[in-house]
Amino acid sequence: MNSKAVKHQEEYSRLTYSPVASSSVRFQIPKFSWLHAFIVSQFIFQVSLLIPAIAEFRTLVRIAVFGLSLAFLWGIPKTGLKHPAKPWAIAVMCIMMLQFFWHPYLSSIPAGAAQCLMYLAILAPLFWVSRLDLKERDFLWLVYLLWGFHVLSSIVGVLQVYYPEIFQFAISSNIEEGAFGGEHLKIVIANGLILYRPTGLTDLPGGAATSGFYALLLGTGIALQQGHLIFRLLGVISVPIGLFCIYLSQIRSIFILALVCLAVTALILLQLKRLWHLTAMIGAGILIAIATTTWAMSVGGSVTSERFLSLITEPPDAVLYQNRGIFLEETITKIIPQYPLGAGLARWGMMNNYFGNQLNPLTQPIWAEIQWTGWVLDGGIPLVIAYSGALIAACVAVWRIISDRRSSLQLWGAIILAHNIGAIAITFNYVPFMSQTGMDFWLINSALCVSAATHIKHGK
Repeated sequence: MNSKAVKHQEEYSRLTYSPVASSSVRFQIPKFSWLHAFIVSQFIFQVSLLIPAIAEFRTLVRIAVFGLSLAFLWGIPKTGLKHPAKPWAIAVMCIMMLQFFWHPYLSSIPAGAAQCLMYLAILAPLFWVSRLDLKERDFLWLVYLLWGFHVLSSIVGVLQVYYPEIFQFAISSNIEEGAFGGEHLKIVIANGLILYRPTGLTDLPGGAATSGFYALLLGTGIALQQGHLIFRLLGVISVPIGLFCIYLSQIRSIFILALVCLAVTALILLQLKRLWHLTAMIGAGILIAIATTTWAMSVGGSVTSERFLSLITEPPDAVLYQNRGIFLEETITKIIPQYPLGAGLARWGMMNNYFGNQLNPLTQPIWAEIQWTGWVLDGGIPLVIAYSGALIAACVAVWRIISDRRSSLQLWGAIILAHNIGAIAITFNYVPFMSQTGMDFWLINSALCVSAATHIKHGK
């Protein structure tokens, strides 16, 4: 075997899993882990915004989440797993630093520094999670924590539709003080009541849709696992609750994202010849979809049904173009030719709002609706290539775990790969990698790969 083949085999072994562990591992309480502490801290920060006295300091609370990620990057000083996305992530940060020191149209020094730190905080879990000694049960409890919080948030979202006077919590002041007082984020349900789109355990109208997506996807993963029957039933129950929240939030992009993720999961199960799992998933999915759609449309009324029916009554290309396709076209035809090496850091987004120089005509803010526009503005074509490489590398790493038929995390690998493809798809609609969503992307991917590699190292 030549040296290149040996190197490839060693790299593959880092990200693969050995024979399936006993099912008892699934329900052992994990030892204290920085990973779980980080996730719980995220939940605490999020829920604290529902308290009016704390909501006044919303910006500081939001910053704290990213600051904690940077603190963990600095405070866990060990050599980590050689994840294939790491070199690309380092390239991203090098490009950002070059932009900070070289580009003449930096919005402002504080804004540029904040933008660099934002990118670093979001990518940081790729580095600090890889330094942890995580076992299979640690990854599974990470999933359970995420699933449990989002299911609870989805349940609150359902209750907000039925009992808004009791369960509607504080709304972000940015929404209430914005255009029309946030009226464009309200819905009219079947009984004529006008209310904010379900927020769940967030302070953003429509926030329950994101929780609904995770409740649906992770619930599907839990239902597919060979674990405790009660857990599997809870996983199944969480799927219609999540789908209901997506419907009533009337966010079609998340609905499409959920469909894409479920389709990818089904294709992977077919590839793995997990025909029983595939049959059960499709059969249960059809029944749940019919029941939940009927439930949601009866509660949401004609406005909800018309919004989602437009996905099939209008040409798909027209729907895509009218909603977000126009922004992608503008990015390709106008922004890239104008700014092939970037427009200057923090010319868009929240860092521009907080710290940017709004008076300099050479650094006027530029609107970015989708992630690709943001990448082009921040670092031009080099940044687009580097971040795309990191995302592809993350998917390849998960696929290696899925491809190892000895792996007890094989099915979870299918769910996470579906999640990854969905996250990439949503970059054409939103800016997930400039938010907590992007940070969680790198955290989940890193935790999965580290758990697999640790099992190889310890042999259990």
